[in-house]
This record gives sequence, structure tokens and C-alpha cells, in this order.
Amino acid sequence: MQPPARALRRRSTGGRSRGLGAALLVVAALAASACAGPASGVPLRPTATVVADAARPKTAPPMPTAPAPRTVTPATVPAPEPRPTAAAKPRPRPTGTPATKPHHTPTPSPTTDKCETTYHGPPFFTSSPTAGGDGSNGDIPARMMTAVPWAVDSHGTGFWLLTKAERALVRLDTAFEDRFGHHLDIDLAYRDLATQKAMYQALGPSVAAKPGTSKHGTGLAIDVPEWPCEYGWGTTQRAWLVTNGPAYGWSSPWGMAKSTDAEYWHFEYVG
Repeated sequence: MQPPARALRRRSTGGRSRGLGAALLVVAALAASACAGPASGVPLRPTATVVADAARPKTAPPMPTAPAPRTVTPATVPAPEPRPTAAAKPRPRPTGTPATKPHHTPTPSPTTDKCETTYHGPPFFTSSPTAGGDGSNGDIPARMMTAVPWAVDSHGTGFWLLTKAERALVRLDTAFEDRFGHHLDIDLAYRDLATQKAMYQALGPSVAAKPGTSKHGTGLAIDVPEWPCEYGWGTTQRAWLVTNGPAYGWSSPWGMAKSTDAEYWHFEYVG
């Protein structure tokens, strides 16, 4: 039984020797190839490790991450304290420049207000002259007359006067405006014969002149509005007109005297 055992060991040893010799040959061949390099014409065979590295997919380097924006919290600025506002002071009116009052020509109407007209009859208006007037009372031709330049009545009719009376009234009005800051107010001026008749019939002889005798029919008279608080007895404007009017040819038949038949609103041109 011993010989077979030795034979087995011999074969095993011989097999190991042959395997080791083959491995050495392979190593020697690889070393020779490496020393020869590319010039030997023998292509290099990469090892399993090299092949594995080449086959492994390349991983892109990570992209740099942008830094997060800095959030700046502004400092809290205290709101300014409100400044006290000075109380508005009234602006004084310049001296020497009186306020201008717009001109209004009244329409007579009944009222109980002392600063409105005291006339209580039906309304009457100034008349316009006609081209073919014969020159008599209430029929003055237009060529002899002129309307005042600063006012018309509520119907848009001008206040007509004989031209010489109108020119004198313009000069009086200039002085009046310098004193009071507004034009002289006029309610009636020229009155034709037909209007005088209608007024006489409506108001009677105690108020209206007999037709054909009124100074208004001659173009030489005006009536200021029946406003007792502005042109009435004892007012500054009436006193000024009574005092200064004669220097311009205009006067009040009753002056400063108050009587039952006196008309504070009536003024006549006497030249």
C-alpha cells in the first residue's frame, strides 16, 4: 500500500512545480513587454485593474454652490416728530386799494328787508331812445343821447341820458369810485312817454310825475336804487353825493332834508 502514496505526493509536487514555472514565465513575459515599450511593436495589454478603471464612468466634479444672499435688515429710523404748524394769520387788505364791489342793477320788488329796495309797486325799466324822436319830453331822439359805460338794467338796456348829462355823470362816477371802491349804482335813467303814463297810472300822482313833466323824460335825471342802507337818509354814500354832486352838475332836489314827498334816490342834472 505504500508505493501509491508516494506516487501521489510526487505527482502533487510535480504539479505545483509546473504551475509555479508557468506563472514565472508569464511574469517574465510581462516584464519584457514593459521594458520593450511601444517601439517593440507589441501592444500592451492592460491589466484587469486598468481595464476596470477605464470602464468605470467618470463622475463630474460637484458644481460650486453659490453662497446664499445676505439679508441686510435696515436699521429702524425713528419717524421725525411733527412740527407744530403756526396758526394762519389773516392777511390785511392793502391800504389805499378799496375792494371792488360788482355792480348789480336791481329789479324793484316788494320786500321788508331794510337793506333791499323799499319800492313796492310793479317793476318798471329804463327806456331806449328812438331814432325818430321829436325832442319832446319822453321822445328824445337817439342822436342826442348816450348810455353810461359801466352799467345796464336787468333787461340789458343801457341807462340813457342827454350826452352832456352823461359826460358829467361819468366824471362824478370816477370820483365816487375813488371814494367808495365801486361804481355808482343806477336803477332808472331816461323814461319815454309810454312808460311814464304806465307808471303814473299804477302808482298815482303821489309817486309818479304827470306824463310829459318828468325830468326822466328829458334825459336829465337818474334814480339810484332804493336801498336805504346804502343810499338812504343819513348814509355815507348819499351824504357824499349831495355834497360833491353839484361840482359835477348833479344834485338832489331835496338835499339832506327828509320829508314825506322827498325821494332820496332821485338826482337831476342842472349843469
